[in-house]
Amino acid sequence: MPSYKIKHLTRYAYAAPVIDCANQLMIYPLEDDRLEVKNQTVTISLNPETAFFTDYFGNQVGVFTLIKPHTELVIESNVDVVTTPIQFPMDEETAEQQWQHLTSIRHDVAFMDFLDPHTSALHEEIRAVLAGIISGDDKPLKNALVLSEYVNATLAYEQGVTSVETPTEEIWRLKAGVCQDFAHLLLFMLRLIGIPARYVSGYVCPKEEGVRGAGATHAWVEAYIPFYGWLGLDPTNNTIVNDGHVRMAIGRNFADCTPIKGTYKGTGAHTLTVSVHIENGTPRKAGQASEDEPVYVREAQEPVAPVNSYRKYVTWAQQQQ
Repeated sequence: MPSYKIKHLTRYAYAAPVIDCANQLMIYPLEDDRLEVKNQTVTISLNPETAFFTDYFGNQVGVFTLIKPHTELVIESNVDVVTTPIQFPMDEETAEQQWQHLTSIRHDVAFMDFLDPHTSALHEEIRAVLAGIISGDDKPLKNALVLSEYVNATLAYEQGVTSVETPTEEIWRLKAGVCQDFAHLLLFMLRLIGIPARYVSGYVCPKEEGVRGAGATHAWVEAYIPFYGWLGLDPTNNTIVNDGHVRMAIGRNFADCTPIKGTYKGTGAHTLTVSVHIENGTPRKAGQASEDEPVYVREAQEPVAPVNSYRKYVTWAQQQQ
């Protein structure tokens, strides 16, 4: 059984001291029959007390606040996990039986949140594309695999062209993005044909070179396969999720699974750096990035204050008096 040591380091550096910093953490691997957490330690700047709760989707969530002024916030998670290979679907029932099962669960509260593709002007356009690549005569599993392969082939993997707020419509037009964009497009397509699908945040632990998403948090999809359960599909790497993926959170979309998010009072100018280092027993190769070298860096400038037209008018009127 594969074992992994995962170091996830997040650092916020602010241009000036900030206060009243409240944060939510979703960086705790989800244990199940194929994932065991041996140990996890999370350290946070200034050592605040962290409270925990389980959210609607079954994710463990940590919350903490920092009241005192600070110019840097560092959150470091170190976790040891052991994974077990999945049992692949036997897929014995007929296609008709499986599609009937999917129809029967449309109003089941356990699946309703994962069936709504959300209203979009692209419904008809994407339906027309889907009509040429999937078939109702095929089983849901085959169609899901076809869609994952289609998303992988259609989108170019490019960093910096999208953000976590980029809507599906824009991803479809751009035909480019990173792992969460691949996942969001596949979610939309699966739900559009009646297959429940949920967003997954976690880590991909590569055993070979060329795996997209290594060195950062990763995202993929779980599709509900009738008479089997949830099966992970990684459209970014065009693969079925197995013992090389570690789940942290599941939900309807990225917003439900954001690894770290929060608010604070103070300057909007800050720099965010994130690095993920994974050890799987394979010695590091010469020239490979250091575990402390950030793979994601984002600089946010102080936003320009909007012009209050009424106040501007009042000021002008006073100057005329």
